[in-house]
Amino acid sequence: MRLRFPMKSAVLAFAIFLVFIPLFSVGIRMIPGRLTAVSATVGNGFDLGSFVEAPEYRNGKECVSQSLNRENFVSSCDASLVHVAMTLDSEYLRGSIAAVHSMLRHASCPENVFFHLIAAEFDPASPRVLSQLVRSTFPSLNFKVYIFREDTVINLISSSIRQALENPLNYARNYLGDILDPCVDRVIYLDSDIIVVDDITKLWNTTLTESRIIGAPEYCHANFTKYFTSGFWSDPALPGFFSGRKPCYFNTGVMVMDLVRWREGNYREKLETWMQIQKKKRIYDLGSLPPFLLVFAGNVEAIDHRWNQHGLGGDNVRGSCRSLHKGPVSLLHWSGKGKPWVRLDEKRPCPLDHLWEPYDLYEHKIERAKDQSLFGFSSLSELTEDSSFF
Repeated sequence: MRLRFPMKSAVLAFAIFLVFIPLFSVGIRMIPGRLTAVSATVGNGFDLGSFVEAPEYRNGKECVSQSLNRENFVSSCDASLVHVAMTLDSEYLRGSIAAVHSMLRHASCPENVFFHLIAAEFDPASPRVLSQLVRSTFPSLNFKVYIFREDTVINLISSSIRQALENPLNYARNYLGDILDPCVDRVIYLDSDIIVVDDITKLWNTTLTESRIIGAPEYCHANFTKYFTSGFWSDPALPGFFSGRKPCYFNTGVMVMDLVRWREGNYREKLETWMQIQKKKRIYDLGSLPPFLLVFAGNVEAIDHRWNQHGLGGDNVRGSCRSLHKGPVSLLHWSGKGKPWVRLDEKRPCPLDHLWEPYDLYEHKIERAKDQSLFGFSSLSELTEDSSFF
């Protein structure tokens, strides 16, 4: 069941909430960013565009201070850190920047969040250029960029229902146990098409019980059979791998992962085994998701649905507009074909795309905002006088 509400009123009300909640977040000191923009054009002429420097978000007195290494940077091995892993590439760069911005803005201790950014070796923009752009946009951000060798997985990838799902970087989550520093024993993995409107520490504090490897919001009402082909279900042996489990669909764009158990259990190899079977038998159509379902479904630590309001990008074919699911919201996820930055630039946004826009640091959106300030209202007072809010 979905919420029924006047879409314009709901979006505007929620947008006001997003704008003002940082003022009441405990422990955050915000230092306005400079209005100058940073940009990058790589050697082959590929333009990454310009990004405005983000405000500086600082810890309050109640936050645990981090230890610094010899270069005066926070070490990724610091036990007080919240670890977040995301991919970083030229196509989704704008989404990644907005996602990081949203987490810093709402974190109770923003300086205690460490970002592990995985960049493809052969992206049109090199990992070095992407790293420089992130540093210019977030001068005080704690982060490290890792290079993902696409030849690690390229021969295991089969065709998918949507070409974007075949990008080797989509499979980087399979290799986090190998890519990240060995001292990182726990991580939150997030897709690049999300924004977080709550304190990411709350998600970090999820307890993985009964030796579970991952935690994620589960959707047990979904038709689980549709994630695999008829050939899978008619096979005399393959469906038996779910024996003894009650598998539920979960979205791999938001996961809490125990990397100690992951490494000890060789879960990368388990995922690769199913990808090898897929190359021979064609047992699914949806890219990197089904191997995770095959390995983990029925043994996932269930996390509150508020941490993945997914599907906002529509389906994998049309990318149509969708509304929020019923219930509270901590994370919005534009999974599906439609991405908010694309639809906004093309001047055909879905109503919920405006909830993503306050975190967008891409320079040219500032010009667009002059014409679309407060979503059609000329002033904040005019907006709050609209009776549909109350």
